[in-house]
Order: sequence, then structure tokens, then C-alpha cells
Amino acid sequence: MDKEKFSAEVLAAEKSMYHIAKSIVGNDEDCADAMQNAILSAYTKLYTLKNEAYFKTWLTKILINQCYQLLREKKATVSYEDYMDGQFPCEYLQIEDEQCSDVFLEVMNLKEKYRIPFVLHYVKGYSVKEIAKMLDISTQNVKVRLYRSRDLLKDKLKGEYGYA
Repeated sequence: MDKEKFSAEVLAAEKSMYHIAKSIVGNDEDCADAMQNAILSAYTKLYTLKNEAYFKTWLTKILINQCYQLLREKKATVSYEDYMDGQFPCEYLQIEDEQCSDVFLEVMNLKEKYRIPFVLHYVKGYSVKEIAKMLDISTQNVKVRLYRSRDLLKDKLKGEYGYA
């Protein structure tokens, strides 16, 4: 893969990378750092990409690893006000404004091991197989986490939005 194709592929994946990083690290500054580190790492390790058709999946896996690395380095507490100011817009979860606060907060309150596969699958449209590669878990484990995240959300939103 040459520089121009690499740049084009990164630009095409930029929005998706932002949403994934945002769902892991939570604020724009850390999100930008993780994305920058992931792109740099991907460029320097481009020779390890075996199949160019899987570039976006490969880049996403690098991004997820960079996000976790950043969180490990930070390990600091954030005030409630800073956390709420760092929330992202309703468009992120592709839901209407009147439902945004409840649904969005419930998704963001899921444990990380359920939230990340949920966002990757239902918001970003990755397949179960791609998510398994990104997170280094089995496809069955991805399916279980998706099922549990749906079940947890269903319980939390019971009585609202038509759930019985």
C-alpha cells in the first residue's frame, strides 16, 4: 500500500475511528491522541498488514489498543461535571433528541466489555467476525456480549419507548 492509498483509507475511516475512540476514552483530547497514535503506529507497521481488504478492521484494532494504552497511562479520576461535559452528541447513537439522554446514558453506563462490542456492531456496523478480530475474543464471546448488552438495555429501558 502506498502513501496516497494509506491517506485515503485513513480519511475514509476517520469518522468511524473517532466514534470508537470516543466510546472508549470519553473525551475529545484523549480521542485525538489515540487516533493520532493509531495512525502513526499503523503507518510504521504497514508492512504487517497481510490483506489490504481488511485495512479498516486492522486500523480499528490498532486504535482500540491505543485507547486502552492511553487509559492505562492515565488512570485518573474525572469529576462528574467534566464527564458530563465530555458527552458526545445524540447523532453518535443515531437516536432522536427526545430519547437521547435516556438511551445514550444507558448505553454509556454499560460495562466496557459490553459497550464496545455494542457500539462497534450496532452503531458502526462491524460484523461479529470483525469485532472478534479487533478485540481478540471468539465470535461466540462477541455474540454473548451483544446479547447481554441488549438484555441489560432492555431491562434498564423497561416501560419506556415501547418495551414491556
